[in-house]
Amino acid sequence: MTEPNRDDVLRAYYRIRRMLGWLGFTLPFLLILGGWFSQGAVEPSISDYYHTLMRDVFVGVLTAIGLFLITYPGHARRPGEWLSDDMITTVAGIAAFGVAYFPNEMRTNANLLGSITQQALGYKWAAMAHYASAIVFLSALAALCLGRFSRTAKPLRRRIYRACGWTIAVMTVAVIVASWFKVMGPDGPQRVVNHALLVLWGEAIAIWAFAVAWLVKGRVEERRARRP
Repeated sequence: MTEPNRDDVLRAYYRIRRMLGWLGFTLPFLLILGGWFSQGAVEPSISDYYHTLMRDVFVGVLTAIGLFLITYPGHARRPGEWLSDDMITTVAGIAAFGVAYFPNEMRTNANLLGSITQQALGYKWAAMAHYASAIVFLSALAALCLGRFSRTAKPLRRRIYRACGWTIAVMTVAVIVASWFKVMGPDGPQRVVNHALLVLWGEAIAIWAFAVAWLVKGRVEERRARRP
């Protein structure tokens, strides 16, 4: 049995990397369309799909994203830099696990017993861990786009990375504000947030922005690796 050569290893690596970008890009579509066809409704946020028949998709895709981010080494830290690619992606990957395995609230019609984490921590603390993980996850993705991806990129790609990074950052703030109104706001603003699905679209736009940056970054690195 012959050992795989460098080109085979690189092809496998970049195929997995592309898959991560496409998983992120398709996750909101899978949840929204799957939820619509299975129950005829669209949930107020991506996290709410944990409490529907789309739970397996929600948890499975976030687990796959988290695993790849944790194992992704990235580029080495340069002298004078505080954080490395590996550190940021590891934090993002662990946070992705938190988003997947700490439910945001209790839905008795979906699971009377709740999750293991809800039973261990209680529903309130599990929800707090979910929201904290989501903030860390999106913040780490924004840091990758604004700092790590754009540091050596050419001007056009740098603008793409920065646009994606600022989109993630702005959507993260918007989701935090909208989530507060969704959970604890007055009746009027709460109805607006839920009716317009502001949390859902904010989360989806942030995920799409990172997926675009990740696919562009992966494509550039793949081309560089193929040069003789």
